[in-house]
Amino acid sequence: MKRVVCYSGGHSSGRVAIEVARRYPDDEIVLLNHDLPFWTEDADIKRFKREVAGYLRLPVTYASHANAQLDQFDVTVAKKAFKVDGGSELCTSVLKTEPFMKWLAANANADETVCYYGFDANETGRIQRRSSIMGAMGWKTDYPVALWSERTIVSTLEIGIPLPNTYGVFKHANCVGCLKAGWQHWYVVYCTRPDIWLKAKWAEDEIGYSIHHDESGAVYLEDMEDRFERMKAAGVPATEHIQPQRFWTQAKKIIAVQPLFDTKPCECVF
Repeated sequence: MKRVVCYSGGHSSGRVAIEVARRYPDDEIVLLNHDLPFWTEDADIKRFKREVAGYLRLPVTYASHANAQLDQFDVTVAKKAFKVDGGSELCTSVLKTEPFMKWLAANANADETVCYYGFDANETGRIQRRSSIMGAMGWKTDYPVALWSERTIVSTLEIGIPLPNTYGVFKHANCVGCLKAGWQHWYVVYCTRPDIWLKAKWAEDEIGYSIHHDESGAVYLEDMEDRFERMKAAGVPATEHIQPQRFWTQAKKIIAVQPLFDTKPCECVF
């Protein structure tokens, strides 16, 4: 069997790679990564990918859009939209899904291939959606972190590989400036990555539409700058590791801001 690990560079994908390689040492293991530009994917995520692959003595197989030279803003501006009809974000489709399916079509046989994802046990909705989508196309999937009762590793620290340092601030090892993330993520971006913030504003101007919407309609990044600047000056921590409702409640107590609640989970597939 060919066992294709959707190897994003996040901690869960690293654990999946280790679990699959340990359980199926005689099968062909592919660590399939969709590399992203160095300015949106932290260098320490790339370090993590290399070190886990080195531990397993496996190469990283890359299926990257435009040789990882275009970011989420470049591809969405080219498409003139952030989403398709208000649905899924185009950046995931262009940067990850399309290269993934193209690689599978060229390099794998559905009857002899299993694709592995790093979804957690509490992500049942994502597991069901991914199983349904892939199954409809004839591909088999599995989810070791969520579904395997016998696991051999909880953290890569057990094998001497530190987690990507982005977890110190962010909950996920996704692109900085994630188009699916809520305002708390974007407050961190505003405070720590002004270059990404400016490029996201450029993308909104080029597309003529906002990344975020609330009950009242479109909310542009520019609309949030005064609020975020006052939050930053007041010392509101730039982190995703405070529960969103508590985060915005604290911010409101410090300065007079209307709380915005991040209720939408990240839906990045890989």
